[in-house]
Amino acid sequence: MLSNSILIPIVASVLALVWAIILARSILRQRVENEKALEIAGYIAAGARAFLKKEQTILAGFVILVAVLAALTPIGWQTGVAILLGAVLSGLAGQIGMRIATSANVRCAEGVRISLFNGLSVAFNSGLVMGLTVVGLGLLGVSVLYLIFQDPVIIYGFGLGASFVALFARVGGGIYTKAADVGADLVGKIEAGIPEDDPRNPAVIADNVGDNVGDVAGMGADLFESYVDSIIATMMLGVFVHWSSFQSPIIFPIFVAALGIAASILGSFVIKAFSQAKPQKILNVGIFASAILFVIFIFIANQLLFNDLKMFWVLLIGLVTGVLIGLITEFYTSHEHQPTQKLAEAATTGAGTNIISGLALGMQSTALPVILVSLAILAAYKIFGLYGVGISAVGMLSTLGLTLATDSYGPVADNAAGIAEMADMGEEVRKGAEELDAVGNTTAAIGKGFAIASAALTAMVLAVSFSQVAKIETINILMPEVIAGFFIGAMYVFLFCSMAMKAVGRAAYRIVEEVRRQFREIKGIMAGTAKPEYERCVAIATGTALKQMILPSILAVLIPVAVGFTLGAESLGGLLIGAVVSGFLMAVMMANAGGAWDNAKKYIETGKFGGKGSAAHKAAVVGDTVGDPFKDTAGPSLNILIKLMAIVSLIIAPLL
Repeated sequence: MLSNSILIPIVASVLALVWAIILARSILRQRVENEKALEIAGYIAAGARAFLKKEQTILAGFVILVAVLAALTPIGWQTGVAILLGAVLSGLAGQIGMRIATSANVRCAEGVRISLFNGLSVAFNSGLVMGLTVVGLGLLGVSVLYLIFQDPVIIYGFGLGASFVALFARVGGGIYTKAADVGADLVGKIEAGIPEDDPRNPAVIADNVGDNVGDVAGMGADLFESYVDSIIATMMLGVFVHWSSFQSPIIFPIFVAALGIAASILGSFVIKAFSQAKPQKILNVGIFASAILFVIFIFIANQLLFNDLKMFWVLLIGLVTGVLIGLITEFYTSHEHQPTQKLAEAATTGAGTNIISGLALGMQSTALPVILVSLAILAAYKIFGLYGVGISAVGMLSTLGLTLATDSYGPVADNAAGIAEMADMGEEVRKGAEELDAVGNTTAAIGKGFAIASAALTAMVLAVSFSQVAKIETINILMPEVIAGFFIGAMYVFLFCSMAMKAVGRAAYRIVEEVRRQFREIKGIMAGTAKPEYERCVAIATGTALKQMILPSILAVLIPVAVGFTLGAESLGGLLIGAVVSGFLMAVMMANAGGAWDNAKKYIETGKFGGKGSAAHKAAVVGDTVGDPFKDTAGPSLNILIKLMAIVSLIIAPLL
């Protein structure tokens, strides 16, 4: 009986964690001969650990407060326990992923000395540790909580705890990484005319630390939340579904996730057979292999469990939609395709035309993802109602173990290129690491495409679950309170982006001033005879990011509560719809515009339109500084924001 198969996802979770441990040990066993590279990697690791420790200390206070409030209200102590567990496991996944990434970066650079594939393997395996840890801990937490409490409503607390961590990690880490990146580029590349990752740049260590706290720990917490929320939301809808052959549609989503873990692990082995291919093709092969294996697994499971193919089709719809949105993202952001090449060409007439073209590209890129998500919702609903839409969202993230690996791979390759430059490991190593890094920008954009698309489906399912819990059969969109809710939800998306972008600007300003001060006051930096004060930039980025992340994160919780208790449940439903629609569009636009600006700059750096140091290159660097907070701070935080607002609404629904 499927209702008795809760042990299957628990076993799959443990398998994912065991394999992650094996991979992590294999990475750590690799020796590094270059002492200078090890020293630099040590600075990066220490800075990342210090930031994450301070961030999680601040976050712990908020999570404990919310858990205690839940326990003292009719929401219940069980939900409070679930909130704490969700936050702890999400934070743990980020810690593990970041620690492996900061150990793998120098080993990736060392691996490139042997071969490009060797360096790619180190970076990919590091990402796979992150991916398997996320899905392993996420599925284990949901499965154990259901095994204990047998109530999906309580498990929403797990999603709320994960959402808290994700939003703080994404906003805080995003502010840090982009402030350091922008500060290092504006003074180092444009004013001083020195190369990227030049050890003479005082912000270079802070920049490399930022890759880890934002794009590894932050992305891990982000997709941990996406993964568990899609499962939990569908489990909740399963309460209202009755199958003739089985008693437990509630358990089916976690059963599907277990099959996805198996497909991800097996898909990672396929990569080894393509060691002679280009890096982009190697990673794409892994993504498609795991997707094909998952399709085979769900078809077999469907034949064994059901008398029809409905569940197979809705899962296939979600998976195919995710892959297609990933490919669309690659088309708009990779410098191998026309949109980014045209964006690079726009830089030949200045930064203004480059920025205009990048904004237009981002806006245009929303069309196909919106159409695909709309078709997926309509098709899944036609086949199996709202439960089918939820299952599609689970299917979209089913192979997250591997897709997150191709995403977390990027920061490791980026750090490897920086370490190769700073440690004088040679031009060949530097170029090899840069080639891997360029692929990482595209894979990161693909990962963001998956996360944003799944967020749209999951947030819609959460909104429907809210209506069920709040006992709202329909929402009258002509009611003034509902219209007000629409506007407030859409408004906060823009306000949130504004606060995140301003925070990056303020932090970057302080770093720019500090870098200029060191160039001015420390004699011998440019000659290479004096060492910059790297720790000053790290401290500035850390302090500013942690301070600036608090307000936008707290408002994401307070606004749904305020609307719900003042304007009512229907107005809160309107707020959720307004936030989902505007948040999805803004997230796609920002992620794709930012990725395209970054790769347009890298396209010029390959020698096109004058190459490094040309007027076009300087214009593209300016465009990239605009794109940085787009793609790595505000944009990716939006898919967390819309789900956090939905889960908060669900938690308070019984109190309205």
